[in-house]
Amino acid sequence: MFYTDGKLQYPVRVERPNPTFARALQQAIGGVEGEIRVALQYMFQAFGARGPAKYRDMLLNTATEELGHIEMLATAVALNLENAPLSIKEDVSKDAVGGAILNGVDFRHILSTGLAALPSDANGVPFDASHVYASGNIAADMMANATAESSGRVLAVRLYNMTDDPGMKDMLSFLIARDTMHQQQWLAAIEDMGGLAKSLPIPNSFPQDQENTEFSYVYLGHMVDGSIPEGRWSKGPSLDGKGEFSAAVSEPLGGKPSLAPARPDGGAQSEQTSKSGMGGVVGAVEGAIERKL
Repeated sequence: MFYTDGKLQYPVRVERPNPTFARALQQAIGGVEGEIRVALQYMFQAFGARGPAKYRDMLLNTATEELGHIEMLATAVALNLENAPLSIKEDVSKDAVGGAILNGVDFRHILSTGLAALPSDANGVPFDASHVYASGNIAADMMANATAESSGRVLAVRLYNMTDDPGMKDMLSFLIARDTMHQQQWLAAIEDMGGLAKSLPIPNSFPQDQENTEFSYVYLGHMVDGSIPEGRWSKGPSLDGKGEFSAAVSEPLGGKPSLAPARPDGGAQSEQTSKSGMGGVVGAVEGAIERKL
């Protein structure tokens, strides 16, 4: 069950309403870096969590906090839309410069919600959960969560630098701080499970002697000139301590793919449905091969 007392986690105030900034804040609500994404991600990771209960509880607690962040941002959007009636917008639109600014407003804030937030990004695209990652592997999920909090903090910093409103800067400074903690939290969870060396490769339950170990720790270069971008990934001990990094120019180890003819009832051309139909092409290729040999 989820409970609420109707109060915000942190104060939200807007001194100078800005409809354009309201649209920018939508990215922090329904964008791929936003709070809806992480709230659902942590929630579904928790719902499917197996193993020690403390990880499930930690995920649920943080998911609940992210729901509170959605509420804060939705409130911020609504406050930025207040005191900006259509009559003012119409006056501003007459001015060339002001009209350009007006074009940054999301008119769905006016037409669809009555000056309220939307479950969408800054371009008005509805959130579709395509970036919600819940793999059922706790280490893989913690890695994904650290990445989510990193991109979320990048977005919050950009929003912070976009506004000169003291109230908005104060709210965003809180959200940036929470992103800092959550980055640390997910990485600490990996450390709690024994650290990178024990967790890698993910999943660590698959016997490595069943993978093609010849390629487990070699960095493959694909540059036309054969050069290798060297770094920590190309030499020295692997991060899991189970191998030694090396580098090599990648070469094709397989031949060209050869597919069966198309099905007669599959809607292809008749020349595609049998090898006899491709006889001319096949014969030309075979002749070329024989000449080369």
